Amino acid sequence: MGGAAVTRGAGPRAERPERQRTASVDIVVPVFNEEKALPGCLHVLHAYLSAHFPFDWTITVVDNASTDGTLTVAGRLAEASSRIRVLRLEEKGRGLALRTAWGWSDADVVVYMDVDLSTGLDALLPLVAPLVNGHSDLAIGSRLAAGSRTVRGPQRELISRGYNSLIRLAHGARFSDAQCGFKAARAEVIRPLLDKVADNSWFFDTELLLLAEHNGLRVHEVPVDWVEDTDSRVRIARTAWEDVRGLLRVARAKARGTATVDNLPRRPEPAPIHPDAVLGRRDSGLLWQLVSFGLIGALSTVATAALYALFRGWLDPLLANLFALTLTTILNTEANRRFTFLGWSGSKRRVHLQGLLVFALYYALTSGALLALHATDPDPSRWLEVSVLLGSSVLGTAARFVVLRSWVFRDGKEKSA
Repeated sequence: MGGAAVTRGAGPRAERPERQRTASVDIVVPVFNEEKALPGCLHVLHAYLSAHFPFDWTITVVDNASTDGTLTVAGRLAEASSRIRVLRLEEKGRGLALRTAWGWSDADVVVYMDVDLSTGLDALLPLVAPLVNGHSDLAIGSRLAAGSRTVRGPQRELISRGYNSLIRLAHGARFSDAQCGFKAARAEVIRPLLDKVADNSWFFDTELLLLAEHNGLRVHEVPVDWVEDTDSRVRIARTAWEDVRGLLRVARAKARGTATVDNLPRRPEPAPIHPDAVLGRRDSGLLWQLVSFGLIGALSTVATAALYALFRGWLDPLLANLFALTLTTILNTEANRRFTFLGWSGSKRRVHLQGLLVFALYYALTSGALLALHATDPDPSRWLEVSVLLGSSVLGTAARFVVLRSWVFRDGKEKSA
Protein backbone atom coordinates (compact mmCIF):
# COMPACT_ATOMS: atom_id res chain seq x y z
CA MET A 1 0.00 0.00 0.00
CA GLY A 2 3.04 2.28 -0.11
CA GLY A 3 2.77 5.48 -2.17
CA ALA A 4 4.86 5.96 -5.32
CA ALA A 5 5.49 8.98 -7.53
CA VAL A 6 4.11 8.60 -11.06
CA THR A 7 5.70 10.47 -13.98
CA ARG A 8 3.24 11.17 -16.79
CA GLY A 9 3.85 12.27 -20.34
CA ALA A 10 6.67 11.65 -22.80
CA GLY A 11 9.66 13.43 -24.39
CA PRO A 12 10.88 16.62 -22.66
CA ARG A 13 8.01 16.53 -20.16
CA ALA A 14 9.20 13.18 -18.78
CA GLU A 15 12.61 14.70 -17.93
CA ARG A 16 11.13 17.46 -15.80
CA PRO A 17 11.83 16.80 -12.10
CA GLU A 18 8.95 15.98 -9.80
CA ARG A 19 7.44 19.07 -8.17
CA GLN A 20 8.53 19.41 -4.56
CA ARG A 21 5.76 18.82 -2.05
CA THR A 22 4.92 22.08 -0.34
CA ALA A 23 2.89 21.02 2.70
CA SER A 24 2.15 18.11 4.97
CA VAL A 25 -1.41 16.95 5.57
CA ASP A 26 -2.64 14.73 8.41
CA ILE A 27 -5.98 13.02 7.75
CA VAL A 28 -7.67 12.00 10.99
CA VAL A 29 -10.22 9.18 11.04
CA PRO A 30 -11.93 8.79 14.45
CA VAL A 31 -13.41 5.36 15.07
CA PHE A 32 -15.52 3.68 17.73
CA ASN A 33 -16.15 -0.06 17.38
CA GLU A 34 -15.41 -0.04 13.64
CA GLU A 35 -13.36 -3.24 13.24
CA LYS A 36 -15.43 -4.20 10.17
CA ALA A 37 -15.50 -0.82 8.44
CA LEU A 38 -11.93 0.30 9.16
CA PRO A 39 -9.95 -1.98 6.76
CA GLY A 40 -12.05 -0.99 3.75
CA CYS A 41 -11.82 2.69 4.68
CA LEU A 42 -8.03 2.69 4.98
CA HIS A 43 -7.50 0.60 1.85
CA VAL A 44 -9.60 2.98 -0.29
CA LEU A 45 -8.20 6.12 1.33
CA HIS A 46 -4.57 4.99 1.12
CA ALA A 47 -4.91 4.01 -2.52
CA TYR A 48 -6.59 7.29 -3.42
CA LEU A 49 -4.00 9.44 -1.66
CA SER A 50 -1.13 7.51 -3.22
CA ALA A 51 -2.51 8.00 -6.71
CA HIS A 52 -4.07 11.45 -6.62
CA PHE A 53 -2.92 13.59 -3.68
CA PRO A 54 -0.04 16.02 -4.44
CA PHE A 55 0.97 16.79 -0.83
CA ASP A 56 2.87 14.83 1.78
CA TRP A 57 0.24 12.94 3.76
CA THR A 58 -0.36 10.79 6.81
CA ILE A 59 -3.46 8.96 8.04
CA THR A 60 -4.09 9.01 11.79
CA VAL A 61 -6.65 6.55 13.14
CA VAL A 62 -8.03 7.65 16.51
CA ASP A 63 -9.45 4.69 18.39
CA ASN A 64 -12.12 6.40 20.48
CA ALA A 65 -12.36 3.93 23.42
CA SER A 66 -13.51 1.02 21.25
CA THR A 67 -14.52 -2.18 23.04
CA ASP A 68 -14.25 -4.53 20.05
CA GLY A 69 -11.20 -5.43 17.95
CA THR A 70 -10.81 -1.98 16.34
CA LEU A 71 -7.47 -1.24 17.99
CA THR A 72 -6.01 -4.59 16.89
CA VAL A 73 -7.18 -4.06 13.32
CA ALA A 74 -5.80 -0.51 13.27
CA GLY A 75 -2.44 -1.65 14.63
CA ARG A 76 -2.14 -4.34 11.99
CA LEU A 77 -2.88 -1.87 9.20
CA ALA A 78 -0.38 0.62 10.63
CA GLU A 79 2.33 -2.03 10.64
CA ALA A 80 1.73 -2.56 6.92
CA SER A 81 2.24 1.11 6.00
CA SER A 82 4.45 3.86 7.38
CA ARG A 83 1.78 6.35 6.29
CA ILE A 84 -0.73 5.13 8.91
CA ARG A 85 -0.55 6.00 12.60
CA VAL A 86 -2.80 4.94 15.48
CA LEU A 87 -3.80 7.00 18.49
CA ARG A 88 -5.70 5.33 21.33
CA LEU A 89 -8.06 7.23 23.67
CA GLU A 90 -9.68 5.72 26.75
CA GLU A 91 -12.64 8.12 26.68
CA LYS A 92 -15.39 8.42 24.08
CA GLY A 93 -16.26 11.61 22.23
CA ARG A 94 -15.85 12.52 18.57
CA GLY A 95 -14.86 16.06 19.53
CA LEU A 96 -12.31 14.74 22.03
CA ALA A 97 -10.81 12.56 19.29
CA LEU A 98 -10.40 15.50 16.91
CA ARG A 99 -9.13 17.83 19.64
CA THR A 100 -6.47 15.31 20.69
CA ALA A 101 -5.38 14.25 17.21
CA TRP A 102 -5.28 17.75 15.73
CA GLY A 103 -3.40 19.11 18.75
CA TRP A 104 -0.94 16.22 18.61
CA SER A 105 -0.33 16.36 14.84
CA ASP A 106 2.86 17.87 13.42
CA ALA A 107 1.32 18.50 9.96
CA ASP A 108 0.72 21.88 8.33
CA VAL A 109 -2.92 21.04 7.58
CA VAL A 110 -5.16 18.73 9.58
CA VAL A 111 -8.19 16.99 8.07
CA TYR A 112 -11.09 15.01 9.47
CA MET A 113 -13.28 12.49 7.66
CA ASP A 114 -15.70 9.77 8.72
CA VAL A 115 -14.73 6.11 8.55
CA ASP A 116 -17.72 5.31 6.33
CA LEU A 117 -16.28 7.54 3.56
CA SER A 118 -19.76 8.94 2.88
CA THR A 119 -18.14 12.01 1.31
CA GLY A 120 -16.60 11.53 -2.12
CA LEU A 121 -12.79 11.75 -2.01
CA ASP A 122 -12.65 13.93 -5.13
CA ALA A 123 -13.53 16.82 -2.80
CA LEU A 124 -10.38 16.30 -0.66
CA LEU A 125 -7.97 18.32 -2.81
CA PRO A 126 -10.41 21.28 -3.18
CA LEU A 127 -10.82 21.11 0.60
CA VAL A 128 -7.09 21.27 1.35
CA ALA A 129 -5.75 23.49 -1.45
CA PRO A 130 -7.05 26.87 -0.16
CA LEU A 131 -5.50 26.09 3.23
CA VAL A 132 -2.11 25.18 1.79
CA ASN A 133 -1.83 28.40 -0.18
CA GLY A 134 -3.06 30.48 2.77
CA HIS A 135 -6.26 31.73 1.14
CA SER A 136 -8.51 30.27 3.86
CA ASP A 137 -8.18 29.20 7.49
CA LEU A 138 -10.73 26.40 7.71
CA ALA A 139 -12.47 24.39 5.00
CA ILE A 140 -15.63 22.31 5.23
CA GLY A 141 -17.49 19.97 2.97
CA SER A 142 -21.12 20.95 2.48
CA ARG A 143 -24.03 18.77 1.48
CA LEU A 144 -26.26 21.86 1.26
CA ALA A 145 -24.11 24.13 -0.94
CA ALA A 146 -24.94 24.70 -4.60
CA GLY A 147 -23.49 21.88 -6.67
CA SER A 148 -23.62 19.26 -3.92
CA ARG A 149 -25.18 15.88 -4.65
CA THR A 150 -26.52 13.76 -1.80
CA VAL A 151 -28.22 10.44 -1.36
CA ARG A 152 -29.91 10.20 2.05
CA GLY A 153 -33.27 9.54 3.66
CA PRO A 154 -35.91 12.26 4.22
CA GLN A 155 -35.56 12.17 8.03
CA ARG A 156 -31.88 13.08 8.04
CA GLU A 157 -32.39 15.59 5.23
CA LEU A 158 -35.10 17.39 7.21
CA ILE A 159 -33.13 17.36 10.48
CA SER A 160 -29.94 18.57 8.81
CA ARG A 161 -31.62 21.45 7.00
CA GLY A 162 -33.58 22.45 10.09
CA TYR A 163 -30.50 22.45 12.33
CA ASN A 164 -28.36 24.45 9.93
CA SER A 165 -31.19 26.96 9.46
CA LEU A 166 -31.34 27.32 13.25
CA ILE A 167 -27.59 28.07 13.35
CA ARG A 168 -27.92 30.76 10.70
CA LEU A 169 -30.95 32.30 12.44
CA ALA A 170 -29.52 32.22 15.96
CA HIS A 171 -25.89 33.15 15.19
CA GLY A 172 -25.95 34.73 11.73
CA ALA A 173 -23.61 31.98 10.51
CA ARG A 174 -22.57 32.14 6.86
CA PHE A 175 -21.59 28.48 6.39
CA SER A 176 -24.31 26.15 5.14
CA ASP A 177 -23.46 22.75 6.68
CA ALA A 178 -21.95 22.40 10.14
CA GLN A 179 -22.29 18.64 10.47
CA CYS A 180 -20.71 17.12 7.38
CA GLY A 181 -17.89 14.81 8.50
CA PHE A 182 -15.37 16.32 6.10
CA LYS A 183 -13.34 19.27 7.42
CA ALA A 184 -9.82 20.68 7.36
CA ALA A 185 -7.87 23.51 9.00
CA ARG A 186 -4.47 25.15 9.03
CA ALA A 187 -2.68 23.82 12.10
CA GLU A 188 -1.41 27.23 13.22
CA VAL A 189 -5.01 28.49 13.28
CA ILE A 190 -6.76 25.49 14.75
CA ARG A 191 -4.59 25.06 17.83
CA PRO A 192 -5.55 28.38 19.50
CA LEU A 193 -9.21 27.69 18.67
CA LEU A 194 -9.13 24.23 20.27
CA ASP A 195 -8.53 25.79 23.68
CA LYS A 196 -11.82 27.68 23.38
CA VAL A 197 -13.99 24.80 22.13
CA ALA A 198 -15.71 23.30 25.18
CA ASP A 199 -17.64 20.42 23.59
CA ASN A 200 -16.05 16.97 23.27
CA SER A 201 -18.91 15.28 21.44
CA TRP A 202 -20.97 15.91 18.29
CA PHE A 203 -21.40 19.66 18.80
CA PHE A 204 -17.62 20.10 18.47
CA ASP A 205 -17.85 20.87 14.72
CA THR A 206 -20.53 23.52 15.11
CA GLU A 207 -18.80 25.23 18.02
CA LEU A 208 -15.49 25.28 16.16
CA LEU A 209 -17.05 26.92 13.10
CA LEU A 210 -19.01 29.47 15.14
CA LEU A 211 -15.87 30.49 17.02
CA ALA A 212 -13.90 30.67 13.76
CA GLU A 213 -16.40 33.05 12.18
CA HIS A 214 -16.75 35.05 15.40
CA ASN A 215 -12.97 35.62 15.40
CA GLY A 216 -12.85 36.73 11.78
CA LEU A 217 -11.38 33.57 10.24
CA ARG A 218 -12.15 32.64 6.65
CA VAL A 219 -14.14 29.43 6.20
CA HIS A 220 -14.08 27.87 2.73
CA GLU A 221 -16.97 25.64 1.63
CA VAL A 222 -16.67 22.79 -0.83
CA PRO A 223 -19.79 21.20 -2.38
CA VAL A 224 -19.52 17.43 -2.02
CA ASP A 225 -21.01 14.19 -3.24
CA TRP A 226 -22.39 12.42 -0.18
CA VAL A 227 -24.02 9.01 0.22
CA GLU A 228 -25.64 8.14 3.53
CA ASP A 229 -24.36 5.12 5.45
CA THR A 230 -27.28 3.86 7.55
CA ASP A 231 -24.91 2.04 9.96
CA SER A 232 -24.53 5.15 12.13
CA ARG A 233 -23.46 5.54 15.79
CA VAL A 234 -25.35 8.84 16.14
CA ARG A 235 -28.31 9.04 18.54
CA ILE A 236 -30.35 11.67 16.75
CA ALA A 237 -32.70 12.86 19.53
CA ARG A 238 -29.98 13.10 22.18
CA THR A 239 -27.55 14.76 19.78
CA ALA A 240 -30.17 17.33 18.69
CA TRP A 241 -30.84 18.34 22.31
CA GLU A 242 -27.12 18.67 23.05
CA ASP A 243 -26.70 20.78 19.91
CA VAL A 244 -29.42 23.22 21.00
CA ARG A 245 -27.80 23.55 24.42
CA GLY A 246 -24.46 24.14 22.73
CA LEU A 247 -25.88 26.93 20.55
CA LEU A 248 -27.18 28.71 23.66
CA ARG A 249 -23.83 28.27 25.43
CA VAL A 250 -21.87 29.74 22.51
CA ALA A 251 -24.33 32.65 22.28
CA ARG A 252 -23.68 33.43 25.96
CA ALA A 253 -19.91 33.23 25.38
CA LYS A 254 -20.17 35.70 22.50
CA ALA A 255 -22.24 38.10 24.59
CA ARG A 256 -19.75 37.93 27.48
CA GLY A 257 -16.73 38.34 25.22
CA THR A 258 -15.23 34.98 26.23
CA ALA A 259 -15.51 33.60 22.69
CA THR A 260 -12.70 35.85 21.45
CA VAL A 261 -9.35 34.17 20.80
CA ASP A 262 -6.49 36.63 21.32
CA ASN A 263 -3.52 34.82 19.76
CA LEU A 264 -4.95 33.88 16.37
CA PRO A 265 -3.01 34.75 13.20
CA ARG A 266 -4.70 37.83 11.72
CA ARG A 267 -5.19 38.53 8.04
CA PRO A 268 -4.09 41.93 6.71
CA GLU A 269 -6.76 44.27 5.41
CA PRO A 270 -7.53 43.90 1.67
CA ALA A 271 -5.20 46.00 -0.47
CA PRO A 272 -4.99 46.56 -4.26
CA ILE A 273 -2.47 44.58 -6.28
CA HIS A 274 -2.40 46.79 -9.37
CA PRO A 275 -0.13 49.83 -8.83
CA ASP A 276 -2.55 52.19 -10.63
CA ALA A 277 -5.77 50.96 -9.03
CA VAL A 278 -8.47 53.56 -8.38
CA LEU A 279 -9.93 52.57 -5.05
CA GLY A 280 -13.59 52.72 -4.18
CA ARG A 281 -14.87 53.57 -0.73
CA ARG A 282 -16.36 50.82 1.37
CA ASP A 283 -18.38 53.41 3.27
CA SER A 284 -20.99 54.69 0.79
CA GLY A 285 -21.95 57.69 2.91
CA LEU A 286 -25.15 59.07 4.40
CA LEU A 287 -27.43 58.23 1.47
CA TRP A 288 -26.57 54.54 1.57
CA GLN A 289 -26.88 54.51 5.36
CA LEU A 290 -30.35 56.06 5.20
CA VAL A 291 -31.55 53.63 2.53
CA SER A 292 -30.09 50.54 4.22
CA PHE A 293 -31.20 51.56 7.70
CA GLY A 294 -34.66 52.41 6.39
CA LEU A 295 -35.11 49.02 4.76
CA ILE A 296 -33.83 47.15 7.81
CA GLY A 297 -35.93 49.35 10.09
CA ALA A 298 -39.06 48.80 8.00
CA LEU A 299 -38.62 45.03 8.14
CA SER A 300 -37.92 45.20 11.87
CA THR A 301 -40.97 47.37 12.52
CA VAL A 302 -43.28 45.03 10.63
CA ALA A 303 -41.74 42.04 12.42
CA THR A 304 -42.13 43.76 15.80
CA ALA A 305 -45.79 44.53 15.14
CA ALA A 306 -46.48 40.97 13.98
CA LEU A 307 -44.72 39.45 16.98
CA TYR A 308 -46.50 41.85 19.34
CA ALA A 309 -49.89 40.85 17.92
CA LEU A 310 -48.90 37.21 18.37
CA PHE A 311 -47.58 37.55 21.96
CA ARG A 312 -50.45 39.83 23.01
CA GLY A 313 -52.75 36.80 23.02
CA TRP A 314 -50.90 35.44 26.09
CA LEU A 315 -49.12 38.43 27.66
CA ASP A 316 -49.89 41.93 28.87
CA PRO A 317 -48.88 44.85 26.57
CA LEU A 318 -45.51 45.61 28.17
CA LEU A 319 -44.27 42.02 28.19
CA ALA A 320 -45.54 41.39 24.67
CA ASN A 321 -43.69 44.51 23.51
CA LEU A 322 -40.52 43.48 25.39
CA PHE A 323 -40.35 40.02 23.83
CA ALA A 324 -41.16 41.31 20.34
CA LEU A 325 -38.54 44.05 20.52
CA THR A 326 -35.88 41.79 22.01
CA LEU A 327 -36.13 39.31 19.16
CA THR A 328 -36.09 41.92 16.40
CA THR A 329 -33.57 44.36 17.92
CA ILE A 330 -30.78 41.79 18.22
CA LEU A 331 -31.08 40.94 14.54
CA ASN A 332 -31.54 44.61 13.65
CA THR A 333 -28.27 45.67 15.31
CA GLU A 334 -26.34 42.90 13.59
CA ALA A 335 -27.91 43.69 10.21
CA ASN A 336 -26.94 47.36 10.54
CA ARG A 337 -23.41 46.41 11.53
CA ARG A 338 -23.05 44.28 8.42
CA PHE A 339 -24.93 46.29 5.80
CA THR A 340 -25.51 49.91 6.87
CA PHE A 341 -22.30 51.19 8.44
CA LEU A 342 -19.90 49.58 5.96
CA GLY A 343 -16.84 51.66 6.79
CA TRP A 344 -16.90 50.67 10.44
CA SER A 345 -14.50 47.99 11.75
CA GLY A 346 -14.65 48.21 15.52
CA SER A 347 -15.44 45.87 18.38
CA LYS A 348 -18.59 43.79 17.91
CA ARG A 349 -18.81 43.31 21.66
CA ARG A 350 -18.92 47.07 22.27
CA VAL A 351 -21.50 47.54 19.51
CA HIS A 352 -23.89 45.00 20.99
CA LEU A 353 -23.47 46.38 24.49
CA GLN A 354 -24.26 49.88 23.25
CA GLY A 355 -27.03 48.40 21.16
CA LEU A 356 -28.63 47.08 24.36
CA LEU A 357 -28.61 50.60 25.81
CA VAL A 358 -30.21 51.97 22.64
CA PHE A 359 -32.74 49.16 22.88
CA ALA A 360 -33.59 50.20 26.44
CA LEU A 361 -34.37 53.74 25.25
CA TYR A 362 -36.36 52.39 22.32
CA TYR A 363 -38.34 50.10 24.62
CA ALA A 364 -39.02 52.97 27.01
CA LEU A 365 -40.39 55.08 24.13
CA THR A 366 -42.69 52.40 22.70
CA SER A 367 -43.81 51.17 26.12
CA GLY A 368 -44.46 54.74 27.21
CA ALA A 369 -46.73 55.18 24.19
CA LEU A 370 -48.69 52.06 25.16
CA LEU A 371 -48.98 53.23 28.78
CA ALA A 372 -50.23 56.62 27.61
CA LEU A 373 -52.81 54.93 25.40
CA HIS A 374 -54.12 52.78 28.27
CA ALA A 375 -54.21 55.81 30.56
CA THR A 376 -56.41 57.56 27.99
CA ASP A 377 -58.49 54.53 27.01
CA PRO A 378 -58.49 51.66 29.58
CA ASP A 379 -59.83 49.17 27.01
CA PRO A 380 -58.44 50.04 23.55
CA SER A 381 -58.92 47.72 20.60
CA ARG A 382 -56.10 45.44 19.55
CA TRP A 383 -55.71 47.30 16.26
CA LEU A 384 -55.48 50.65 18.04
CA GLU A 385 -52.71 49.21 20.24
CA VAL A 386 -50.85 47.98 17.19
CA SER A 387 -51.28 51.35 15.45
CA VAL A 388 -49.88 53.23 18.44
CA LEU A 389 -47.01 50.77 18.61
CA LEU A 390 -46.28 51.28 14.92
CA GLY A 391 -46.28 55.05 15.29
CA SER A 392 -43.97 55.03 18.29
CA SER A 393 -41.75 52.48 16.52
CA VAL A 394 -41.34 54.82 13.55
CA LEU A 395 -40.28 57.66 15.85
CA GLY A 396 -38.02 55.32 17.79
CA THR A 397 -36.43 54.04 14.59
CA ALA A 398 -35.55 57.57 13.45
CA ALA A 399 -34.02 58.36 16.84
CA ARG A 400 -32.20 55.04 16.77
CA PHE A 401 -30.51 55.91 13.45
CA VAL A 402 -29.22 59.17 14.88
CA VAL A 403 -27.86 57.44 17.99
CA LEU A 404 -26.28 54.59 16.03
CA ARG A 405 -24.61 56.92 13.56
CA SER A 406 -23.41 59.49 16.07
CA TRP A 407 -22.46 57.18 18.94
CA VAL A 408 -22.36 53.43 18.30
CA PHE A 409 -20.75 53.51 14.83
CA ARG A 410 -19.14 56.95 15.04
CA ASP A 411 -15.52 55.71 14.70
CA GLY A 412 -15.08 53.80 11.45
CA LYS A 413 -11.33 53.42 11.93
CA GLU A 414 -11.33 51.67 15.30
CA LYS A 415 -9.56 48.34 15.21
CA SER A 416 -11.39 45.19 16.23
CA ALA A 417 -11.11 44.23 19.85
